Amino acid sequence: MTNVRVVAFDCDGVLFDTLEANRHYYNRILQHFGRPAMNEDQLRFVHAHTIHQALEILFEDDAQRQAAYDFRKTIDYGDFLKHLTMEPGLIGLLDWMRGKYHTAIATNRTDTMKHLLQAFGLSERFEFVVTSLDVERPKPSPDPLLKILTRFNAQPHQALFVGDSDVDASTARAAEVPFVAYRNPSLPADHHIDLLQDLRPLLEGWGVPESLLSEKE
Repeated sequence: MTNVRVVAFDCDGVLFDTLEANRHYYNRILQHFGRPAMNEDQLRFVHAHTIHQALEILFEDDAQRQAAYDFRKTIDYGDFLKHLTMEPGLIGLLDWMRGKYHTAIATNRTDTMKHLLQAFGLSERFEFVVTSLDVERPKPSPDPLLKILTRFNAQPHQALFVGDSDVDASTARAAEVPFVAYRNPSLPADHHIDLLQDLRPLLEGWGVPESLLSEKE
């Protein structure tokens, strides 16, 4: 395999354990409209999809969805930070990657992504962030990864995408980018890892690309 130049990460379930934060966030919206809390199938869905897609399955008609979308704009996402945790080893991995690989995020989050990165001091650790607001078609469309490839002038085989869901696997496949499945052995992937630190020996096996080293000179 050609040396990797770009490593892109999903957010929820990869950079952060956000399942409980998403549970509380969407249940807050449902509660406001007198709806019952999500069941586990709904939680798994909203965890991997955009806010628009989530509201489509939680509310029956367009008027209700729009009202829910308007309400969520009034919610302070900071209230939910206590329900999520950063994945162990993330900071160390990103520090090691600095100057060796371009780092990016491809997420179906919207305007909460910036707040999340700032709150955990990660804003300067990723060179490029693509949310569902930045593309016409969010994941599982290839558009987020294609946008990242364009940003770094890279070919699909010069990148890796680290994700944990069927949506992520489909996105990588559509973009023809090698996929690393994180803590999900059931996913079709080029590689499977259980810890973020496991990404380092994987990358070291390919070496640091000379093209990227020359960019730093």
